[in-house]
Amino acid sequence: MREVHLTTPVGDADLAALALGDVVYLSGALYTAREGVYRKVVDEGHGLPEAVRALTNVNFHCSPAASVRPDGTYAVEAVTATASFRFGKSMSRWFEHSGTRVVVGKAGLTELAYREWFVPHGAVYLTTVGYGLGATYGRCIRRVVDVHWLRELGIAQALWVLEVERLGPFLVEGDRQGRSLFALANREINLRLDEVYAGLPPYALGRFGETTARTDEVV
Repeated sequence: MREVHLTTPVGDADLAALALGDVVYLSGALYTAREGVYRKVVDEGHGLPEAVRALTNVNFHCSPAASVRPDGTYAVEAVTATASFRFGKSMSRWFEHSGTRVVVGKAGLTELAYREWFVPHGAVYLTTVGYGLGATYGRCIRRVVDVHWLRELGIAQALWVLEVERLGPFLVEGDRQGRSLFALANREINLRLDEVYAGLPPYALGRFGETTARTDEVV
């Protein structure tokens, strides 16, 4: 596990060097895009604004806690990541329309999703770390560069372009080879899970469905 600092737009060499479990911090510009933006870009064919595509290749699946200052500018003081599995059916077309190479979100996707959608486009997935870090991430936002589709989509769903400095920590959950950190950890745990059951005594007062044999588990 390494600590890696990346500047956006992130280049191919930097992406290729990332390994599962690396701790990543981002500086530069990125944009928020979730269901509303995906619908406009992928389903309705509006395309990602060219200025955004030219500026960055990092998409954060999140909602910003944004407010309007007295001078009419915007402040974003926190961001809350959303689960990325809900975007799965759109990811392949999203990469084609947006040029995204780094997706940041919560909880990751499956290894099949990484192999089928991320690998062909040379993209990686970074996951947020735990819960309750929205304000911590917010302190890394230096300014709002632009906002698109605010009137149509509202604050949570609009596309916000943010300038950030040392935004993180994030973990490399999906790498350029289509491997998943979470899937790897699950396989390692499962290899020794039988040891947890080995030698368990019978229950004195067993309830329906309880078992001391892993092979009898229904979950």
